[in-house]
This record gives sequence, structure tokens and C-alpha cells, in this order.
Amino acid sequence: MTRSGQEYLEGLRDGRAVWIDGERVEDVTAHPAFRSTAASFAGLFDLADDPVHHPVLVRDGVRRVHEVPRSYEDLIARRRAFRTTARASYGFLGRTPDYMAAGVAGIAAAPAVLTGDGFDGAAHALAFHRRLAEGDLHTAFTLNSPARGHGGDDLTLRVVAERDGGIVVSGAKTIGTGAVFADEILVGTIEPLAADDTAHAVTFSLPLDTPGLTLISRASYEERARSVFDHPLSSRYDENDAMLVCQDVLVPWERVLTYRDPAATAAIWWETPAYANLVHQSATRFWTKLEFLTGLAILIARSNGTAELPPVTQTVGRLLGMVAQAKAFVLAAEASYEQVDGGRGGVRPGREISFAQRIMAAELYPRAVQDIKLLAGGALVQLPAGGLDLRHPELGPLVRRYFGTAGHPAEDRVKLLKLAWDALGSEFAGRHEQYERFYHGAPHVHLTMQTWAGAAADCESLAQACLDGYDLGTTR
Repeated sequence: MTRSGQEYLEGLRDGRAVWIDGERVEDVTAHPAFRSTAASFAGLFDLADDPVHHPVLVRDGVRRVHEVPRSYEDLIARRRAFRTTARASYGFLGRTPDYMAAGVAGIAAAPAVLTGDGFDGAAHALAFHRRLAEGDLHTAFTLNSPARGHGGDDLTLRVVAERDGGIVVSGAKTIGTGAVFADEILVGTIEPLAADDTAHAVTFSLPLDTPGLTLISRASYEERARSVFDHPLSSRYDENDAMLVCQDVLVPWERVLTYRDPAATAAIWWETPAYANLVHQSATRFWTKLEFLTGLAILIARSNGTAELPPVTQTVGRLLGMVAQAKAFVLAAEASYEQVDGGRGGVRPGREISFAQRIMAAELYPRAVQDIKLLAGGALVQLPAGGLDLRHPELGPLVRRYFGTAGHPAEDRVKLLKLAWDALGSEFAGRHEQYERFYHGAPHVHLTMQTWAGAAADCESLAQACLDGYDLGTTR
């Protein structure tokens, strides 16, 4: 059964150890650093109760994003669910519940890769998938490792002991995007490990209220936002990023997916559909986000009175081309779907297109932002300090007179430009540009995975065929 937004919020009030600005947060649903974004996540759960969205999001009482796709049509149905969720936050919430729901479904599609010589996590993976689907749970993940500490200390999360009831882990993982708002967190490693690095070769899931588990939050853009009018995106869609620190945390055996097995710890992402599924969600969200930004560019051009100028129409045309490019990658990945485990694990989006999408998106997003900034020009710099200026009895008339344009009253224009600044130039916007470039890890990880999809061999064979077709004696 699906949960309501209120049920989701109640689940977050579990005593989890979240720290920000030297304060331990008692309730993330009420704290000014997190409460509005928590409410936005709750709104995503409530979408399933909407008669229009319900058939798109839910089938047989379970959210579609938890399903293992069995056909091309299933991939399309899942993408429509992704689109519905992405549009609710205009693409600015990246790690929504459907993200890891799809990833874990990918692991469950090929659980045999978790069966190693010393540990078998296949059944645990299937139970994990079932628990998330049946409980309608929101899972975050953290896969990146911190830099070595002062003096070369190993700070990365690692296994420090083994007990009858499970394993004990200590250390940290970084960039737990959205972890503050999750029910559970999946901890692992996406970068290949050395064959003898067994201490770090572990993957597991835990509820956020597990004793010894701490989340250290970055600064909250939501808390710094003055109002929704002044910061319409950062005040509601700051999904936050946090460092996960474990201090002698006991992980029950049934929650361990890989254990002291570097090969399986990498395979959980690269030899199951998990990574391709994550890209399917993120590529759909990216397409939606570019639609929003391009719509913003059109509104700015109209407000500036420049919409008909040739340089502006060219810029908007280029942005529309980017939207079409982002859409094309999603549709192409679906159309080039591959069978998993001979069809026994259903289907996944085509890996070549999925890997290529990550290259495209990381390069496209900064260009789109730059193009829209150029359209806006100095208007983004000279704005009233806040919406209160418009209401002030003495200042308001001046603001309304000098900040409006023909056909665009000052309040409408300031509102539009405040939205544009929040999306393009604020600290929140800077985080999003960095996020779109690196949220699937360092490029050297996913770029090298292109060879796994067979693309390199095809390219090489075509060039070699040309070379083999002539020699020193060849004539025209």
C-alpha cells in the first residue's frame, strides 16, 4: 500500500541524529532548515492519491517505480511515473523516492551477482526490494568516500568487527543527498576497489535512527531563504546533502548485501540494471528541468521586451534544442532496451545511451544556465532586496514605478526575476550546477564504464575495417 504524505512525515520523527550548525535537530519536519523541503517530499507521496496521477504512479497497490520492468512498455510506464514526480518540483528535487526505488529494483532484477564464495547477499537484496515496495519507503544512498584524514588516517567506512548478529562498521561516507529526508539509507561503494581491499568492500542498508549513525548536514539554503517570493526554489526544494558517520554501528546480517567482496561490491551497480535504472530516473528529471529553465528563458525574454529580436530567438531555439536532446536520450535509452539475465530479470534501458546521457547532461546544463543568464542580463543584478519592498507604503510606489516594464507590472517582473536568480545565480543554483555535473560520481568512474556496453569495440572495429580495406598497393 502507498503511504500518505502525513504518514511519511510521521516516519521521519524517529529520533535520528541529524546535526547542523552545532545543533542536533530534534525533528526534521519542524526545523527551519528542513521543514519546507520535508513538506515537499510529503507532497510527492500525496500525488498517488490524486485521481489523475494515481494510475500513472501506482499499479496493484504498489508504486510502479518499484517494479522490475518486463517490457519496453513497462519502461515507458515507469518513465511517465518519473515525469510526474519530477514536474512536481520542476526537476530541482533529484533524489526523490523514485530514484532509489528504481535502483533497488535493478539490484533485485539480477541478485545472483551478489552470491560470492564467502557471502551470499542475493536473498537479502530481494528482501530489501520487497520491504521498500510493500512499505512505500524512501531510501537515500551514499557511495562516495572522504579524503584521507590528517596523518593519512583511513576515514572511509569499513568493517571493524563481526558478531553473531551482524557486522560492525565505522567511518564515513559523503554526499548523502536527501539522506536527512529518507526512511533508510543504502551504503556502498561505486568506485572499483582493489582485489585485496576487503574491509571497505561492503554494502548494506539501515534505518536512519540506527544507534551510532550520524548525519552532518551542509548549510541549509532553505533556512537562509527569506520567503517563498524571494527564494521560490531554495525555500521549498533544498534536498540537502549530508555526511554519514558511523561509530561502531551494528548492521544485522539480513541487511548486508555484499561483505568483504570487492567484485560483488562493484557488481551490485555495474552488473545489475541498478545504474541504468538510476540514469533512467535522473535523465527524465533532467529533461523536465531543462523544460522548466527554457520556459523561464521565454518568460524573461517576453518580460524584457526582447522576445522577437533575432539573437534572442536564436538563443531560445538553442535551448529548445537542448530540451529535445535531453528528451531524445530518454526515449533512445528505452527503445534500445536490453534483456537482463536472458530475460529472467526483465529489461533495462540501453546502457550505451544511458552512459552517454551522463556525458551529455554534465556538459549541457552549464551551457543552458549561461545562455539564460545572458538573456536576463543586468536585470538579475538590480533587484529589490525583498518582496517587502513592494508592500512598504513609501517605498512600494517607487518599486512599482521603476521595476515594471510595458505589460509586466513590477510585482510580476520582480517575482519572475527572483525565481530566475534562485534557479541560475544563487548559492542554491551553484549547488545545482555542480550536482548536475557530478551527482553520479567522478567522471573517471562512469566514463570508463562505456567499454562495458560494447561501444568501444564497435567503434574500433569500424575504424579497423577501413584500415584493412587498403594497403600500399591499393589504387582508386
